[in-house]
Amino acid sequence: MPNEHTAKKQPNRYQAIIDRVFRDHYVSNVTEFEFTRDEFVAIAASLRIALPKNPGDVIYSFRYRNELPEAVRKTAAKGLEWIIEGAGRARYRFKQVRLNRIVPREELLTIKVPDSTPEIIAAYALTDEQALLAKVRYNRLVDVFLGITAYSLQNHLRTTVKNVGQIEIDEIYVGLDRHGRQFVVPVQAKGGSDKHGVVQTQQDILCCAEKFPNLICRAVSAQFMTEDRIALFELTVKSGDIKVVDERHYQLVPAGNISSEDLQQYASRAT
Repeated sequence: MPNEHTAKKQPNRYQAIIDRVFRDHYVSNVTEFEFTRDEFVAIAASLRIALPKNPGDVIYSFRYRNELPEAVRKTAAKGLEWIIEGAGRARYRFKQVRLNRIVPREELLTIKVPDSTPEIIAAYALTDEQALLAKVRYNRLVDVFLGITAYSLQNHLRTTVKNVGQIEIDEIYVGLDRHGRQFVVPVQAKGGSDKHGVVQTQQDILCCAEKFPNLICRAVSAQFMTEDRIALFELTVKSGDIKVVDERHYQLVPAGNISSEDLQQYASRAT
């Protein structure tokens, strides 16, 4: 486990590497370009910094957790932002896409659900992501949200996708509905500081199309909110932009905390 000193140094080291990669390739008015992970070795040596043990973590950090350095962000055209896509094995692509931030809508009704999470799971989950995935799984929130019967197939699925390279899906479900249609549901788990991005949604959908061509893909993202609420989004990608198909908020509570008034309110909204 990294000590506190190391943890504080890593973001600066990652920023230095990704900033240098960008500057080595970027020219004015270019909207996309490719680079390789092998470049990190020479860059780290030239900057006299230690190469991360897992060089791929540099990419992961900026794709899903941290903002790119300001010097990179300010080169994007108005209304656009830089993202990093996979472009093959150990290859990546800087690309400008429409600026799009997906955050839970505070005005949505929160739906109370009887909490079925085993207490021992809640006690020993090591990270926000693990806790979130466990709560979604044990409370069958994918079923509730999508209106299908779904089963967890695998979590932290690491695989490769053609023309993308290696990816990781937080958890993947398969399921069916009353008509016999079968589905594959890739689930992203987002902690408080993580961000929803077109990259992960797009690669999840591409993976499902390649690995499960006969199943209907419905990409879901789960995010912790305040007051122990969980936001679920169904996402898709259209013309390179991430779109919200549906959004619902759930709160896991003891069954006794769901009042008759709550139930009447939910009944009046049923379609």
